[in-house]
Amino acid sequence: MELFHNLGIGLGVAASMAGLGYCFLGVTLGTLVGVLPGIGTMATLAMLLPITFHVDANYALIMLAGIYYGAAYGGSTASILLNLPGTATSAVTGIDGYPMAQKGQAGLALFVTAIASCFGSMFGVVLLSLFSVPLARVALQFGPQEYFALMFLGLIAASLIGSGRSIRSLAAVTLGLALGLVGLDLNSGVARFTFGMPEFFDGLPLVAIAIGLFGLPEIIANAGRVVRSSASAKDISFRSMLPTRAQWKRTAMPMLRGSAIGSFFGALPGTGGVVATFISYATEKKISRHPEEFGKGAIEGVTAPEAANNAAVQSAFIPTLSLGIPGDPVMAIMLGVMMIHGILPGPSVISDSPDLFWGLVVSFVIGNVFLLVLNLPLIGIWVRILSIPYNLLFPVIVAFVCIGIYSVNYQVMDLFVLLAFGFLGWGMKALNFEVAPLLLGFVLGPMMEENFRRALVISNGEVSTFLARPISGTIMVATFLIIGYYVVQGLRKVLSRKMVSAESHNV
Repeated sequence: MELFHNLGIGLGVAASMAGLGYCFLGVTLGTLVGVLPGIGTMATLAMLLPITFHVDANYALIMLAGIYYGAAYGGSTASILLNLPGTATSAVTGIDGYPMAQKGQAGLALFVTAIASCFGSMFGVVLLSLFSVPLARVALQFGPQEYFALMFLGLIAASLIGSGRSIRSLAAVTLGLALGLVGLDLNSGVARFTFGMPEFFDGLPLVAIAIGLFGLPEIIANAGRVVRSSASAKDISFRSMLPTRAQWKRTAMPMLRGSAIGSFFGALPGTGGVVATFISYATEKKISRHPEEFGKGAIEGVTAPEAANNAAVQSAFIPTLSLGIPGDPVMAIMLGVMMIHGILPGPSVISDSPDLFWGLVVSFVIGNVFLLVLNLPLIGIWVRILSIPYNLLFPVIVAFVCIGIYSVNYQVMDLFVLLAFGFLGWGMKALNFEVAPLLLGFVLGPMMEENFRRALVISNGEVSTFLARPISGTIMVATFLIIGYYVVQGLRKVLSRKMVSAESHNV
């Protein structure tokens, strides 16, 4: 009964005129961004952050969440039609989606993608509704030691799990933590690393950093891109989109398995949709009776990754809203918006702001209905949009970026921060450094420092307090075991390389 009462509270927020309007705006922009390769979800979220500062927190989060899972929907369109993923998570969809389009089954691939995306999203929403409240009740018993341990685990997991460049990711996290120190000290009020500039007393601007790291490098990299779709809007009719009975049977179980895999990995900080889509695709290929069809247009290779992708997007909100621990940079931006609106991320959000939490949950359901309306009847429009030359789009995007950055604080210094982090993001990508861990470290750094110092004050400076308490001690031990595992793996690789080089030298 409590669940239905809470859903009623959320329905009052999400089904209001403002809630419906911002939800529709978010999913529409998200779909458009996903369809257009090269812009990316992070860049769009960062560019639209200034709008949310002038909107109620409930509707701001509804709109940003709509952009997030809307982009997960739309990203498959460019992947299927152009073999050019609109988002990183839709890259797997193109493995079989593009061959289907080349065989004249573009409409079918887009249709089953939309259905699988909706199913995966609904699967993740159900888990979010069922498990967030119990998890938050447990987390209400946490002290600063547990919060610090959880954030520490989240940063380590985001750096090491699912990445082939662990040392570079850790370096990015460390840089992010250092950047989070800029501003006034919480305890003493002393200005730290501000170089005497009052603009930095409140810390570095999150919006400028996010756009600089994710937006500008992507815009620059895709400025000269010219790609044409092999399918036209005339080739995609409603009849060509409908699967046969045999094709429905082939998509049912992959859809369910992909949703389960996506929900599991989406709830784990540091993994998310990219890992979930690859694992779901590999699982389907392994258990399929016809593995030779994968890569040549297997319909299971489209439905399973798309269901996993969207389920991971929804379940990623479980640790973010229940514990205040972002699992990826998009969730870090969500936490940043909450803090800007004066909402303290963590388990108290569900009890103190039920309208915000449950309004967001109900908006997921409404948003997925909107997305079915956008993705099925309007597929022809998305195909036509792909024909717009990107060299006409990116100057407009850059202009709106600069206007949006300046409108946050009306400070010219923010534009210089944008430019500086744009060069930093471009340089990091050129050197194969991960930029997402940097943003995670920047967002979590101040919260980690606050809980670390609070724990030391409570324990009279005893660092062992993080290991003495059962929950924080278990989390810290698990974190050190993860670090130890990757250190051992790294040493084994180094030793094996030395042995191979020694043997080749002896020969």
